[in-house]
Amino acid sequence: RSCSSLIQFKDSFSITEDASSYCNDFAGLKSYPKTNSWKEGTDCCSWDGVTCDHLNAHVIALDLSCSWLYGNFPSNTTLFLLPHLQKLNLAYNDFNRSKIPSEFGRFRSLFHLNLSNTGFVGEVPSQVSHLSKLVSLDLSGFEEQLTIDKYALEGLVHNLTEVRHLFLDRMDMSSVNAHVFMNLSSSLRSLSLAGCDLQGKFPKNIFDLPNLNLLNLGGNQNLNLDPLKFNRSSNLEQLIISEANICGGLPDSMGNLVSLKFLVLSHSNLSGPVPRSLGNLLQLTHLDLSENQLSGQIPKSLENLLQLTHLDLSKNQLSGQIPRLLGNLLQLTHLDLWQNQLSGQIPRSLGNLWQLTDLDLGWNKLSGQIPLSILNLTQLEDLTISNNSLEGSIPDEVTAFPNLKYLDLSDNLLNGTLPSKEFQSKSLELIRLENNKLSGVIEFRMFTDLPNLELLDLSYNSLSLTSNTTSTVNHRLPNLTDLLLSSCNLSEFPQFLKGLKSLERLDLSCNKIEGKIPQWMQEVGNGSLTYLNVSHNSLTEVEHFPWKNIEVLDLSSNFISGNLPIPASTINVFLISNNSFNGEVSSLICNATYFQILDLSHNYLSGTIPQCFGNLSYSLEFLNLKKNKFYGTIPPTFAEGCQLSNLNLNGNLLEGPLTPSILNCRGLEVLDLGNNKINDTFPHWLGSLPYLQVLVLKSNHMHGSLRVNSSKSSPFFSKIQIFDLSSNYFSGPLPVRYINSFNAIINLKKQDSARPYMGVQDFTSAFYAYSIGIVMKGQDRELVKIFTMWMIIDLSNNQFEGGIPNVIGKLNLLKGLNLSHNNLNGDIPTSIGNLTSLEWLDLSSNRLSGTIPNRLADLPFLSSLNVSENQLHGQIPQGKQFNTFGNDSYEGNNGLCGFPVSKGCNIIEAAPPNVLEKDGSKPNIAFGWKVVLIGYGCRVVFGMFVGYVVFQTGKPKWLVNLVENQHEKRQRRKSKKGNRSSRRRRI
Repeated sequence: RSCSSLIQFKDSFSITEDASSYCNDFAGLKSYPKTNSWKEGTDCCSWDGVTCDHLNAHVIALDLSCSWLYGNFPSNTTLFLLPHLQKLNLAYNDFNRSKIPSEFGRFRSLFHLNLSNTGFVGEVPSQVSHLSKLVSLDLSGFEEQLTIDKYALEGLVHNLTEVRHLFLDRMDMSSVNAHVFMNLSSSLRSLSLAGCDLQGKFPKNIFDLPNLNLLNLGGNQNLNLDPLKFNRSSNLEQLIISEANICGGLPDSMGNLVSLKFLVLSHSNLSGPVPRSLGNLLQLTHLDLSENQLSGQIPKSLENLLQLTHLDLSKNQLSGQIPRLLGNLLQLTHLDLWQNQLSGQIPRSLGNLWQLTDLDLGWNKLSGQIPLSILNLTQLEDLTISNNSLEGSIPDEVTAFPNLKYLDLSDNLLNGTLPSKEFQSKSLELIRLENNKLSGVIEFRMFTDLPNLELLDLSYNSLSLTSNTTSTVNHRLPNLTDLLLSSCNLSEFPQFLKGLKSLERLDLSCNKIEGKIPQWMQEVGNGSLTYLNVSHNSLTEVEHFPWKNIEVLDLSSNFISGNLPIPASTINVFLISNNSFNGEVSSLICNATYFQILDLSHNYLSGTIPQCFGNLSYSLEFLNLKKNKFYGTIPPTFAEGCQLSNLNLNGNLLEGPLTPSILNCRGLEVLDLGNNKINDTFPHWLGSLPYLQVLVLKSNHMHGSLRVNSSKSSPFFSKIQIFDLSSNYFSGPLPVRYINSFNAIINLKKQDSARPYMGVQDFTSAFYAYSIGIVMKGQDRELVKIFTMWMIIDLSNNQFEGGIPNVIGKLNLLKGLNLSHNNLNGDIPTSIGNLTSLEWLDLSSNRLSGTIPNRLADLPFLSSLNVSENQLHGQIPQGKQFNTFGNDSYEGNNGLCGFPVSKGCNIIEAAPPNVLEKDGSKPNIAFGWKVVLIGYGCRVVFGMFVGYVVFQTGKPKWLVNLVENQHEKRQRRKSKKGNRSSRRRRI
């Protein structure tokens, strides 16, 4: 009867190798169709996977793991007619999203049940908890497909008093409080709850279970644990807690876990030092403390861990030098110290680690040369020392490591020529040498004997790459997908590109390529090319875009003229700014329905803006049409669900108006309509956009009052940081209602930004910064990036009247205030003295009267002041910043007296300090307020010093020191290996 039941069970399923693919790919086990040996008329006790009791021939064990079984699992399957089963293993098959039948509760004799990775979904039936004899239970999976409620889980914990091994990985427990595991069986040896979305605080008595060998709580982001504490009696051999929230740091009691072999406490908010007591764990083979906030030095006691094969301390805040004694850990195969603050030289002793396959020291502060002892590490597969300050040359022998797959020495100060020999490691998949000081002429053929090479980046060195290699390279580089040759002194499209049939990403930006894109370039990638960057060259002509699967195309900063060709419908990012394209933009461009970033700025495009741009807003986040010759109206309709975060139409001939459909773009952060011909009143309704940070309406024909008649109490423009209405015809009083609502400037809801600049990320994680033009000290400045901390109000060149309201003093984060060229009267409010972040103040060309408040002299960062052409009188405040302002700050106010104007006051006053240098000469040092413009060209960091103040009469020591101590931090990439091929792009 047992044999016939098994045959019927077998016939319930089809045999498909894919049903057990996880077995081969992840478990490392050999899968095969065990049931092929099951034949009717033969003794089933001899069948593969079947075990019988020899006394009475009962089937007591069934192991069909990795057996290619596919199909729905019947709730009435004949499998349940085998009441004597003690062991059942159905792991690594595919039961096609069936539910676990409650009939599993019939197997009252079961000691072992394994249903892991079987494609079961839905709730685990409570009947499973009736299997009180279970010693091991495995219901884990690769995805959260199974769920278990509070009561079923409580039943498991309460009834399975004999259980020793409990594996419930990736079962959805989001509705369960982790406290349910308080009363686990004292016989428990293994507990694995990885990726279960556990909630609440895990009971700390788990570490008191006397027989516990394995505890895995990895991947539970909402799980909290009290500070760790371990007893001397602990038998733990494997402890894994990752992506959780562990209170405090690593305790000294870690040293009590003397049986521990495998320790992972990664990404769990741990802080403080790495305890020296870890050196007591002499059995340890795997140590991973990555992605925490651990600080201090790497303890030298780690030299005791002579069994260690894997050491990962990456993404912490560890400092000091790499301990020389790490070179004693001769069993190490993996050493990862990436993204810390380690300094000093790479210890030569690391050359003792002959078994090392992975060495990652990237993103630290290491200096000196690459030690020649590294050449001993001939088993290396991954050598990453990027983003440090290493000098000297690259040893030739590095390129010949027989197993090397990843070589990343990018972002250092390495100099000299590339290794003189051809790269000989045929296993190489990635070579990154960009952003160094390498020099010399190289030929592409030195890389062509690398059949597995996928990525090559030589950008931003002083290399000159010859391009005369023929197309035979396709036979040697069949897998090259990413070729990045920015700033390699290329003067033409290199011929060797012809043979690269698998190319997906090509960067030839910042070279000296002239003329047009040759016809044969359409063959490059053979349909696979998705990214092409030829920006910052001298291209003059593009007839069409032949790449049918292109997603990112950057032609910006060339000399290309003619009509705008239409890219393929697959395009996602299209950048053609700073060229000479002309004519109208065809509405066919809207066939590209996946647009995310579109920059057509700084060209000579004309005609009306295609109305279909408003319909693109389902995907479009960044639309920049600045500095063209578009006329007519702004697109009247923006579709519901609009995703726009940046809309820049500045510098055209648009007459408006802006319609309220823009409110469909709820995520809009930057709206720049400046320098057009918009004739309209102020669009008060824009104030309801919840994320609007930058509003520029300058230099239009806008008119009317900014007085708000609405009685609504909700704040207007609560997130605004830059508010520029200058050079219009606005009248009436200054907008007190708005000023009271500028919460971001008032600092009521201060939010630290993760980025220093405003911008948007594309689908490859590349970052595009918003740009803006603003007036600083009366001069227009084009700023390629907008600092997220910038707070600026410019209402100049209008017809505002009345007094400056006292509420202006609430804007304590304001950096720039320009109210010049209006009809404002009354006193300068003393509340402006509250604006302790203010760097420039322009109140010129009004009808202001009274004195200049002495409190303004206490503004610590005020470097530009203009109150000229008013009716001010009295003594000019003295000392501090006011000693740096020249006569032009005050001219046109005949009633002012005192330094620096020639008119003296009728009081005894001390001469201004530091009028002359010691030798009597005037200092000529100009203070500059640094505006960082990263990436508007090719890897150039522009420090544009806007000279607010020229010290003609004094050089305050504290201010000079402030200037001299500014250092530009290096721009760093965000990711290590996951984004190896992504590039930072700029708009």
